[in-house]
Amino acid sequence: MALAEPAHLDPRACQALSLPVEERIDYLRHPRWIGYSRARQIGGYLEEILRHPKVHRMPNALLIAESNNGKTALADRFVERHQGAAEASRIRVLMVQAPAAPDENRFYAGILEALNAPYRAQETAARRQIQVLHLLRSIGLEMLLIDEIHHALAGPYGKQRYFLNALKYLGNDLQIPLVGIGTLDALRAVNTDQQIASRFEPLAIPKWEWGQEFRMLLASFERLLPLREPSHLAAESLGKQLLATSEGTIGALSSLLNRAAAAAIRNGREHIDRQTLNETNWVRPSERRQRAELLV
Repeated sequence: MALAEPAHLDPRACQALSLPVEERIDYLRHPRWIGYSRARQIGGYLEEILRHPKVHRMPNALLIAESNNGKTALADRFVERHQGAAEASRIRVLMVQAPAAPDENRFYAGILEALNAPYRAQETAARRQIQVLHLLRSIGLEMLLIDEIHHALAGPYGKQRYFLNALKYLGNDLQIPLVGIGTLDALRAVNTDQQIASRFEPLAIPKWEWGQEFRMLLASFERLLPLREPSHLAAESLGKQLLATSEGTIGALSSLLNRAAAAAIRNGREHIDRQTLNETNWVRPSERRQRAELLV
């Protein structure tokens, strides 16, 4: 006689229940997307500026969040949504990694590498800029996202301005919106130049706080965890412990729940409770940073 599917689970999580223990734990590590309200708002704004008519001064955005609070996952989701419908020779939306320093030449090289385009290792920024502009026009690019942009805006003020002006030129020449993705440091750097700041709409993903939105997030996570018994993650006592232990970032929360779910599968408890959380020996992100600093 087949077991009834647990009503609290997503169909995919129900299917994972039939897997052997280690494969069920492997399933926990697969990427998953939860469309919470702020993510939907930001995604909607990105769709809006993607459809914007070409003008000399295109709208840009700066997606800001604490480290590990979902900004790159949101951007990845947006890019993936627009890759499926693209023609083989056309790329509407491209995301690249910012260089570790405000270096225009390395930025252009990163774009070429992201597109698997050949380029000479020793080349001037001016020539590489021409190659990038030609290539991005040829693929019909409509939006460029730059992840970890706070790294490229670190360093001396003059180099920051030079790099930001290079971005401005790229957006103006191609008439496409630019979306920077980074921490609050990126917003501080951009705000030092009012002319550039006026071009970038800040889109913040705040840390999570206790309330209905967070409880809905926990309920969504619970539906995706392949556990046979309900955990009632959104209950006040357990939910507040999860919030405090993850320190309000969705990435830490996801990792914590994965670890706790794996423990619950291995020990046969099949649900997450306070005891299971305590047994994970989870170290809060701030404590990890403090320990790392002591080793330097």
